[in-house]
Formats: sequence, C-alpha cells, structure tokens
Amino acid sequence: MKRLTQLSIMLIVVVAITSCNRQVTRINPDQQVDLSGRWNDTDSKLVAEEMIQDVTGRPWHNDFRIENNRKPVVIVGYVKNKSTEHIESETFIKDIEREFINSGFVRVVSNADFREKLREERAEQGEFASPETQAKWGKELGADFMMFGVITAITDSYKKEKVVSYKVNLELVDIETNEKVWIGDKEIKKYIKN
Repeated sequence: MKRLTQLSIMLIVVVAITSCNRQVTRINPDQQVDLSGRWNDTDSKLVAEEMIQDVTGRPWHNDFRIENNRKPVVIVGYVKNKSTEHIESETFIKDIEREFINSGFVRVVSNADFREKLREERAEQGEFASPETQAKWGKELGADFMMFGVITAITDSYKKEKVVSYKVNLELVDIETNEKVWIGDKEIKKYIKN
C-alpha cells in the first residue's frame, strides 16, 4: 500500500511537471499561421487590402473628385458576421479603415461610437483646457459615403476533411442619395484535413 501511494505521488509529480512544459516562440506578425482553419488575422488583412484596392480603383472615385474637387470622405459602418464561428468584425473594420487611409484616395471619419467619445472630450476641453488649445465645435468632417457589409461562411465536410468558404460582401453607398456606388466581394476557401 505504501509503495502504491509513493508511485501515485511520483506519477502526479511527473504529470504536473510535464504539463507545465509549454513553449512559446515569437514570430513575425506578417507570417501566415493557420492552426485551426478558421477566419484569422491573415484573412482579415488580405480581404481588406484587396477590397480597398478594388473600391478605390473604380469610377465612383474619379467621378466624385471631378464633381467636388476634393477627396471623398468615407465612414466604415458595420460589417455583420453571419457565419457560425466567432469573427471579430471590429478587427476587420480597422483593417479596412487602415487600408482606406493608407491608399491616400479617401479621407476616413470615425464611426458613431468613437464620435461620441470625441464629443465628450471636446466638451471636457471646453471646460478644462485653455481657450487657445481647445478643440472647436462645429468642425467635424461629414462623410460622403458609408461602407458596410456581411461575412458569411459555408462548410462542406466529409469524415476527416472539410472545406470552409468565407465570403465577404461590402457595399459603398452615397449617404445623401442612398445610391450604391460600388459593390465588391472576396472569397477565401480553406481545405482542412484532420
């Protein structure tokens, strides 16, 4: 009995030591790593980059610049996740905003949540900051266009294999007229074998 207890204790110690043996390695953030086969940061960046290249290269952009003699102002509204897995749409929206800004073709304004925080800060500055450093009211940039869209996914599986097809549909709409000036989509298909 005593020997069995000692063996049990020794086994518990060995299991505890080996289970705590986790290894973490830093990798380049641009390196593509796909462990689960689900939507990930690489997909988000790739789709945002390709979609913004497409939208900024279409006729609506030149038409607007000729008619208004300035860059169009865009707000990225919402991107709804209709897939069955958790996709953080806020991360994807930030990737879209970054690509829009870095393109140099449009100006981007904050969405409603961030505008509210900015207005709170402006109000506090009006009360607590010196007059020469206060942000002025009535200087906000109004958006000409709003982008919004949806992410969907279809999964086809058989035994230990599956294919997941993600489709991102985005639309750009003239805020004043409700005219859709651009519709784009991007599909990513992943083959996963267990």
